[in-house]
Amino acid sequence: MIVAYQYKLRLTLQQTIEIDRWLSMLCAQYNYLLADRFDWYERNRSPVNACPLVCHLPELRDNPDYYSQKKTLLNLKKTHPWYSEIYSQVLQDVVKRVKVTFDRFLKGDSNGKRSGRPRFKQRSRYRTFLYPQVKEGCLVGNLVNLPMFGKVKFILHRPIPDGFKIKTVSITKKADGYYLTLSCKDETVPTIKPDFNPESITGIDVGLKEFLTTAQNETVAIPRYYRKAQKRLKVIQKRVSRRKKGSNRRLKAVKQLGKQHKKVADKRKDFHFKTANNLLKKYDVIAYEDLNVKGLAKTNKAKSIHDAGWSNFLSILQTKAAKLAGGSFPRQTLRKCWVINYCSQRL
Repeated sequence: MIVAYQYKLRLTLQQTIEIDRWLSMLCAQYNYLLADRFDWYERNRSPVNACPLVCHLPELRDNPDYYSQKKTLLNLKKTHPWYSEIYSQVLQDVVKRVKVTFDRFLKGDSNGKRSGRPRFKQRSRYRTFLYPQVKEGCLVGNLVNLPMFGKVKFILHRPIPDGFKIKTVSITKKADGYYLTLSCKDETVPTIKPDFNPESITGIDVGLKEFLTTAQNETVAIPRYYRKAQKRLKVIQKRVSRRKKGSNRRLKAVKQLGKQHKKVADKRKDFHFKTANNLLKKYDVIAYEDLNVKGLAKTNKAKSIHDAGWSNFLSILQTKAAKLAGGSFPRQTLRKCWVINYCSQRL
């Protein structure tokens, strides 16, 4: 099972400048590779209903796939020597991002659903770079050793359990600072449903008047964090719109708006975790309806649905139930808890 642990970084001024520099270069490379893909796409397609009888046939070129674009990184480091300061696997991950994005546009995802036309990234929109592989022992106390970057200090608010293997490391820039995300693998969590007490079963129904209602008629009030913060958000948004684009005063207002939105998101996430913990302490099996949240969000209740965050809550509930079922996590409870999908397995 793969789980993620996120910690806030304590960077020096020089490290902050270096991370911003890396993100700027990676963003430029992402846009260049995406433009190369679009160039091939425009040259090699010809709609039948719009093709004139006499037209110029462009010279066809090979498809710039993942491997051919990865080979261009060697020439990139020769023509632009400053890219040699970035770890090679971090650069290769940019090529992978472009591949995944463009494949979803042309072929669709695993379910066959196609995404819209990929857009070029603004510098402010490119916020994360990833180390796909790290060596064992890269984490020592509250320091993480990143290749070609150095040791970085972070706030270790919770330790990583014994037996977990760090698979990937990513650095993310958010409104209130920089964060370290460790993707860890635990092979001790079972992949089959464990035994459970048949008398400790419930079903939950999420809603907008009450956040959820259990089969035993227990309700959890909906907090409406976004609705309560709307007045403050409106003031800051007006401040952003009134200031001149490109000015430092507008940039400060945008950062302030981002921090306020993140504050709302953090409150909602904390509420989801606490609600999931309370349910898993009471019940061994929790059934829920497989909602089409994306479809419901297109109705006139979209703002309230996004404010409730049903999808995030159900995802957290599944993950925490699987952790408790494995019994390898440092928790006081010994109950075996599991979440099942109500539509796939009728109780």
